[in-house]
Amino acid sequence: MNAAYKKLIPIALAGGLAGAVTAVWAGPKPSKANAEAPELRLSVDETPIARDGRLVGSYSDVIRKVSPSVVRVNVTQKAKLASAQMPDLSQVPPQLRRFFGEGAPFGMPEESGRGPRQHGLGSGVIVTPDGYILTNNHVVDGADEVKVALQDGRELDAKVVGRDPKTDVAVLKVEAGELPAIALGDSEAIEVGDVVLAIGNPFGIGQTVTMGIVSATGRATLGLDYEDFIQTDAAINPGNSGGALVDAKGRLVGVNTAILSRSGGNQGIGFAIPVVMAKDVMESLVKDGKVTRGYLGVMIQDVNPALARKFGMKGAKGALVGEVTPKGPADKAGLESGDVITALDGKDIRDSRHLKLTVAKADPGQTANLKVLRDGKEMSLKVKVGELPGEAKAPAVGKVEDEGTLNGVGVADLDDKHRRQFRIPEKIEGAVVTEVAPDSAAAEAGLQPGDVILEINRKAVAGAEEAVKLTEKGGDRTTLLRIWSRGGSRYVVVDESRDNNSQG
Repeated sequence: MNAAYKKLIPIALAGGLAGAVTAVWAGPKPSKANAEAPELRLSVDETPIARDGRLVGSYSDVIRKVSPSVVRVNVTQKAKLASAQMPDLSQVPPQLRRFFGEGAPFGMPEESGRGPRQHGLGSGVIVTPDGYILTNNHVVDGADEVKVALQDGRELDAKVVGRDPKTDVAVLKVEAGELPAIALGDSEAIEVGDVVLAIGNPFGIGQTVTMGIVSATGRATLGLDYEDFIQTDAAINPGNSGGALVDAKGRLVGVNTAILSRSGGNQGIGFAIPVVMAKDVMESLVKDGKVTRGYLGVMIQDVNPALARKFGMKGAKGALVGEVTPKGPADKAGLESGDVITALDGKDIRDSRHLKLTVAKADPGQTANLKVLRDGKEMSLKVKVGELPGEAKAPAVGKVEDEGTLNGVGVADLDDKHRRQFRIPEKIEGAVVTEVAPDSAAAEAGLQPGDVILEINRKAVAGAEEAVKLTEKGGDRTTLLRIWSRGGSRYVVVDESRDNNSQG
């Protein structure tokens, strides 16, 4: 991976809340030579499993087939973020844990500063013979170096193709061929009571298999933007994050992510991302470097029995529209506050979360048919789905080498959100600083989140992508910056010529 992208990453607590740190990777535009996105050679098997109630004496054949597809993910990072820079975890129940290695417990960040590099352990699943691997975003979030260990003893360098904090999915890529890729099942076809097997690397003791059943589907527990978890009682422990949840035929149906626990260990309530969701996210990350989601422009809520009576409904199903974004897709389609969306393109909508997930899957620009209840009367509307604002390419992660400058600095294109957050005037143009590693030369020079890089080595900066390009060549490893901060514009020199901490 190009060094410029390795260094412009958020430095975050490994195993922290996915999605809370949102530094933007200014990804490269594809050249004519590689304009076509790589093709994912996925194996998909959606044939139904037998549900005849017969007991199976052993699953050794299944495990023998799928265990080579599950890898150990080893990550290394610099000292963790200071508590003041950590995301707000107050809304996450303390008994919910997503496991990553043997460091600080989830929600209890260690103090940052100059110190030893941190190491963590997770799991991943090989999904293509040429080296694409599914794992959790919180496993690789903030990592400087990622390696995967295969069952045959090989340890390979991995690059992070992309991360999606909103679903806690990440995609890795290793350079190898003819790898043992797992077959993907249909997570939408599983039922409560189906046997599932969880495979991963808990506590670093080696690959471990546990068995249970599907306890529930459609769970929303972690406070992520998009949740539709499979709940299982198969034992999941620290190090299992990113591992495989497979059905009785050995097909991947979920990516193990979290447990509900009062003790920190397994208590029979684990959660996995459905493979259908993980597959959609992966394909978008590989193709576009980001996840594109549909958007209606409505504030919605669930319908409870009391609301159903007031709105003249026969049952408490659907998504109640509380507010319509002016000039958004729903507004243009004629949707109004007080409408209840009961179906989208012929599929019944159960609640507000179901509508959010369904709309997110829609392609921006397509026309969707909505069934709506207004004042107790059913009506149909056509809406042109928009693109969810604020979607950006995910930060890339890889082994940091001494090839460029401004290591430990994350940048993003200036948008309305950043201008409001940091009170940046409209006339200011450049790349906004989103992250600065506490032990970096840039931090020593006084660079802070919210500063805007106007020039790099006397060359104007139009946005994040240009900032990355201008730091690709290290030269004498000193960089002259003209930056804007709330006090006005000023020049600073970032000297990395003596900074050994930027080297992997």
